Amino acid sequence: MPVRLLRGLPLLALLILLSGCSAVVLKPAGDIAVQQRDLIIISTVLMLLIIVPVIFLSLFFAWRYRASNRDARYEPDWHHSTQLELIIWSAPLLIIIALGALTWITTHTLDPYRPVERLDAARRLPADAKTLDVQVVALDWKWLFIYPGYGIATVNELAAPVDTPIHFTLTASSVMNSFFIPALAGQVYAMPAMQTQLHAVINAPGEFEGFSANYSGAGFSDMKFKFHGLAQADFARWVERVKRDGTALRREDYQQLEKPSVREPVRHYATVDASLFDAIVNLCVDRTKMCMSQMMAIDAQGGIGGLAGIANVANLAYDRPRAIAAGERPRGNYVLSMCSADLVPAAFSSRLAASAAR
Repeated sequence: MPVRLLRGLPLLALLILLSGCSAVVLKPAGDIAVQQRDLIIISTVLMLLIIVPVIFLSLFFAWRYRASNRDARYEPDWHHSTQLELIIWSAPLLIIIALGALTWITTHTLDPYRPVERLDAARRLPADAKTLDVQVVALDWKWLFIYPGYGIATVNELAAPVDTPIHFTLTASSVMNSFFIPALAGQVYAMPAMQTQLHAVINAPGEFEGFSANYSGAGFSDMKFKFHGLAQADFARWVERVKRDGTALRREDYQQLEKPSVREPVRHYATVDASLFDAIVNLCVDRTKMCMSQMMAIDAQGGIGGLAGIANVANLAYDRPRAIAAGERPRGNYVLSMCSADLVPAAFSSRLAASAAR
């Protein structure tokens, strides 16, 4: 075999390996992801308008003014050219202006918190279109999806009807993760004790990959799920199957589910505690813990100091491993407000005075 062919074998092997890759970011199935793909392509082309000529001219000048070229003009005293300065500065300036305008527009139109206004480039969103609400919880290391409109939930499986706006509300149980379905839309972070949002729409049926794009520990590599784009009738059948085959997801069940696990299989839940997602966000799935929203309401009224305030903070704590290890029973009460004697109803004033006298 000729030496030239042998040199080309590594390149051929690389091309064969790359042929198995799926550039899903450049071939998305959802309108938001399509707009993001267009943004990537347009931005890349605009930047190449500067990069390509600079690379070409760098190589051209090195070749044109090489030491062996005696025909090149030799001008050791040259120092300025107004025409050249205009070209050097005006071209990048125009491209920066174009990129700035593009960034300004897309920052608003592709804001993940902004509801979708169209199904795709050719179809506006119908006035009577219903939005599918999905509550997403990033666990260690799996995904929980709650459908509040249907009263069901799934683990590591997500489905949505084609050409239907989807509103995701996201949070996390412990550490920050990034929710990403490349075929549907860009990634959005999910953080504990916080809610983020994402609006999207899937335009083609199929099975697409979803995963976490933010490293979150040992099981991160297997923190994946399947997203199914389904026709309306197929989605209705999928919901019925979840209701038929699933179990109940109560707060106690969630406390077992949130424990770290790797390669968790798909699970279906036919019923879900209606207050579960709100309790996850407020760090009070355990009913003995004070909800973060309750603490913020107290703080908004001026807060509570002293021993009462200390007790409240203890009940707000997300995790109390020392108390659990010691076998202590967590307290389920806390102080919501305090009042002075003049606010106590008259019927109890004498009893209060008698207690004070003791």
